[in-house]
Amino acid sequence: MSEPTRFSIGGAQGNLVDQLGKMSNRHGLIAGATGTGKTITLQVLAECFSRLGVPVFAPDIKGDLSGMANAGRPHPKIDARLEKIPLESYQQRAYSVVFWDIFGQNGHPIRSTISEMGPLLLSNMLALNDTQTGVLYSCFKIADDQGLLLLDLKDLRSILSWTAENAAELRRDYGNISGASVGAIQRRLLVQEEQGAEHFFGEPAINLSDLMQVDFSGNGVVSMLDASKLTVQAPAVYGSFLLWLISELYEQLPEIGDPDVPRLVFFFDEAHLLFKKSSPELIEKIEQVVRLIRSKGVGIFFITQSPLDIPEAVLGQLGLKVQHALRAFTPKDRKVIKSAAQSFRPNPNFDTETTLTDLGIGEALVSVLDSKGRPLPVQRTLIRPPESSIGALDQQTR
Repeated sequence: MSEPTRFSIGGAQGNLVDQLGKMSNRHGLIAGATGTGKTITLQVLAECFSRLGVPVFAPDIKGDLSGMANAGRPHPKIDARLEKIPLESYQQRAYSVVFWDIFGQNGHPIRSTISEMGPLLLSNMLALNDTQTGVLYSCFKIADDQGLLLLDLKDLRSILSWTAENAAELRRDYGNISGASVGAIQRRLLVQEEQGAEHFFGEPAINLSDLMQVDFSGNGVVSMLDASKLTVQAPAVYGSFLLWLISELYEQLPEIGDPDVPRLVFFFDEAHLLFKKSSPELIEKIEQVVRLIRSKGVGIFFITQSPLDIPEAVLGQLGLKVQHALRAFTPKDRKVIKSAAQSFRPNPNFDTETTLTDLGIGEALVSVLDSKGRPLPVQRTLIRPPESSIGALDQQTR
């Protein structure tokens, strides 16, 4: 039998902490307080998957992940870290990156249509109540029955207006359609349009195969979404878009079971934006997609400050856990630390709960799965340094 595909996340005391490629479609979590090294860990994992030939999709929240397109440079801190971690194959290099941007300013435009987004995700993006959501479902049903394709926000406003004007005739087949509810939806659409949603909805819709490329060397291409403006100006669009993307991957990709390495790894930074204020129906859909997309060979990795940002039903499905330092300033903080510690399989060599507050920058508690999918005891780990550049790419190079 051949040696299983694996890569080293980091190490300590001369021992490496390895992640099995075959377990990487069991998803993962990167968590920790601000400034503890979550973005560098994301960069390191993205590099590792790329070297295995796995395409990667990752949002760039602060702009500093874009440095992956440049080779790293020697630095005393990197040399010091490498002395503590026995990495034989470390080589500073650039990685193949394609930039995407919903606003079309710092990357290729990325779009979907209203019809492809669907009423569930759209109602969550617009923060509609149950009555307004019902009206939106009716509009989508009317469009389907009439063979109408809803492409952009103008199309949606048109069908809403027509539905309100013909509510009496439509009531028998589609239920009561309140003019007040239609008006409320229209106002929410105006708000989203001012935040830039009109840049996202329209044709041509993105082809998922564009996100699943390898370069001439066989390395996975990193598709990077510029989200520096998006998460500030339109966080609802950001969350809805990423959820739509993984839903499309689940619906379109064929079943492949557990491959030696994933066919795609998907990073979801600022994951709390996905679950915050989401309806129970949407959270149930997220849980279902996370549970089932594994068999499509797709690994999803959530990045957030607190593991409590992730619903328990989703958190229980995450195989790789990288927990950076947490701070204990308030009773709520101590509750988070206790909960995070209890999510790991204990290591008899240290107290997990105490260690969580003692970790330094670039250090984490890491738990991986063995070849049978069982969590191994948690390890206190120094995260390996990235091979690409740390920090934002300058605009000219971009």
